[in-house]
Amino acid sequence: MNEIIKKNGVSYGIITGVVAALITTSIYAIDLKLFTAWWVSLLSISFYIIIGVVLLSKTKKELKGIFPFKDAFTTYFVSAVIGILISVVFNIILFNFIDPSSKESIKEISIKYAVEMMQKFGTPSSAINEAVKKLQENDQFSIVELLKGSVFSIVFSALFGLLLALIFKTKPTQE
Repeated sequence: MNEIIKKNGVSYGIITGVVAALITTSIYAIDLKLFTAWWVSLLSISFYIIIGVVLLSKTKKELKGIFPFKDAFTTYFVSAVIGILISVVFNIILFNFIDPSSKESIKEISIKYAVEMMQKFGTPSSAINEAVKKLQENDQFSIVELLKGSVFSIVFSALFGLLLALIFKTKPTQE
């Protein structure tokens, strides 16, 4: 693997993971209700898109414009996996060892938010009750669930990385 690709992928992965942990810490410290705020999710997604674009732009520039699809994808994917792993390890530590009681508070907030949304859309009471029952049984911050979520995040990041790699790749020159 090219040293520039490795260096940038690792560096930006660490930055992404640390910022994700800081976002989680900020939400945790300010108000647990922010975990269900749509605008926080939108800001987080925007951050990840911007980081990916900056990462690939910088790497392409450092490679003097020669950026095949595979290298573009590898750069983004390395960064995404490192960022996801740092974030998941932080969440496991925070919600399972430092403050396990916050999991229940967030679950209650999430259930209340889900019920309000379903009621706004006219969901029948039986369906709402069934959804609440499933939400109460699920521990979204358990170690297993966080690890499962990280697999989903890696798959989603890979798909997004394919799209970014298509955008940032350079066309091979014909000789």
